[in-house]
Amino acid sequence: MNVVYEDSGKLLAGRLFSEADSSVQIELDTGKRIKVKSANVLLRFATPEPLAMLHGAQTASDTIDLSLAWEFAPEDVFGFSSLALEYFGISCSAMDQVGMLLALHGAPHYFRRNGKGQFRKADAQTLALALAAIDRKKQVAAQIETWTAELVGGICPTSVREQLFKILFKPDKNAAEYKAVAAAARQAQVGVLPLLREAGAIASEYEFHWQRFLFEHFPKGIGFAPEPCKLFDSSELTVGTAQAFSIDDSQTTEIDDALSVSGLGTGLVTLGIHIAAPALGIAPGDAIDAQARNRLSTVYMPGNKITMLPDDLVNQFSLKAGQICPTVSLYVSIDEASLQVTATETRVERTSISHNLRHDQLGEIVTPGWLAQPSSDATEVFGLHSELAFLHRFALARKQQRELVRGKPENFNRPDFNFRLEPSTSDNIAGDEAVVISQRARGEPLDLIVAECMIVANHQWGAHLNDLGIPGIYRSQASLAPGIKVRMGTRAQPHAGIGVPCYAWSTSPLRRYTDLVNQWQIIAAVRHGQTAALAAPFKPKDAQLLGIIGAFDATYASYNAFQTGMERYWTLQHLIQQKITSLPVSVIKDQPDVLVRASELPLVFKLPATRGLARGQQLRVGIHGVDLL
Repeated sequence: MNVVYEDSGKLLAGRLFSEADSSVQIELDTGKRIKVKSANVLLRFATPEPLAMLHGAQTASDTIDLSLAWEFAPEDVFGFSSLALEYFGISCSAMDQVGMLLALHGAPHYFRRNGKGQFRKADAQTLALALAAIDRKKQVAAQIETWTAELVGGICPTSVREQLFKILFKPDKNAAEYKAVAAAARQAQVGVLPLLREAGAIASEYEFHWQRFLFEHFPKGIGFAPEPCKLFDSSELTVGTAQAFSIDDSQTTEIDDALSVSGLGTGLVTLGIHIAAPALGIAPGDAIDAQARNRLSTVYMPGNKITMLPDDLVNQFSLKAGQICPTVSLYVSIDEASLQVTATETRVERTSISHNLRHDQLGEIVTPGWLAQPSSDATEVFGLHSELAFLHRFALARKQQRELVRGKPENFNRPDFNFRLEPSTSDNIAGDEAVVISQRARGEPLDLIVAECMIVANHQWGAHLNDLGIPGIYRSQASLAPGIKVRMGTRAQPHAGIGVPCYAWSTSPLRRYTDLVNQWQIIAAVRHGQTAALAAPFKPKDAQLLGIIGAFDATYASYNAFQTGMERYWTLQHLIQQKITSLPVSVIKDQPDVLVRASELPLVFKLPATRGLARGQQLRVGIHGVDLL
């Protein structure tokens, strides 16, 4: 005697070896004997052999019209044998019964199990919904198969193209588009990215990098919400006597800082460091602040940028020549002979901006030799030779003092690079512009002046907030030892890398959210003095500050990585456009991979199949191809 039985939801067959009150012993085709509850035995039969029974029953099951079986199945609970007799008639065999059992087990949308070998048919509405779902699933499967074939054949379906970045970077592995791409990559035996590239999903490498960044950081677009920026009424602010000038490159539109010098020749010189004051026009928690806090910084890249603040607000507060602008101004009293700082004072005022100097236009003019000339022609710099000469002397002195604290001089052995894009085609395709890359030696006079003056302001304002017990956002570094990184926090601590007792970013409030936060705190310090800790927007141990720091660190690092990546893209474009086939390089490191740095371009890359090169070794490397992706 043979039996069909159920084990863990599966239908199996074997020879009945022995039988007790509540269980039976079954011998499998392999000779193994197992114990099965009697209740799990669904059918007994003499012939054929168990395996032949299951094979024949599967064939019979495949012939059953489930919709017809559902039509005349009882409304109440029924057994599989009774439905088999109804379906197959008087000629119904044991194999037909097992076939019906297999069919019922495999069609839960038609029949629901109601016990061992017992079923109840689904109601008409539930069945209709289930069949519609099955039909949709079949259509999706057919669509996946079609898309897979197209991708393997080098054609990218529109739906896959539209989901490109989601498929690559935030995939929904149940989505039809992802399944098609994964199946095509397996069939073609290539990676997903090469597959999509070959299929034409990536028409422009530039757009790929740009849209990928937007997908990650600006999924709702780069436009600002339609919140009107109220025009700030600065009439109540006193107009300072200083005539200030800014120093930036020609592409800068968010002019955050300007300088003024007065009292030359009197023995006591006053340096004014004037910072644009958007904190006067933005209230913590308002609509503009919410958007700025979401962005946290302006995003920079060659030829483009995404500003932290709306253009109309930037235009209100940017320090443009010929305007009288709201500023937070630090006045530094300096002994003209010793260049030592004797006093500081902070004011919230309006400052007259006389000129916007552009260091990319003046860098070759304002040199140490030109500044050292006692009566130099200063027409190129609007008569500011004396002011710039003093500022350069002061900057050199401040740098020397900081280097004593640092314990070693700052290293300016690598230049900075500027990128300028010029349209090269009539239709001006993004990413296809002609790129001009120029070098600017770090530590040139105009750069040094701005850098040292901003360090003075960031240090002095950080110390002032700390003295008043007002929290701020500080940058610190415990030492210059390898592995000791710069950290952000709310406590004033030494910054070993810069060589100052404390350092709070405060001089770029149009471009960095941390600086905007610190500016709110500085304005409170100016207006409320010793009671400012109570009046400042952010109080001691404010959880919001810690949240801002955490979000800023991650976001700023991502923005910088994107900027570096886009500068690499344009450097590679430069190689292509200039038909450069070899580069002079120097070895950075030899293990685990040989890394080299181009001597005349901002480009670092691996050298394959090379070993035993000394750090600093000079080489010339041949270029046989460039991959912009």
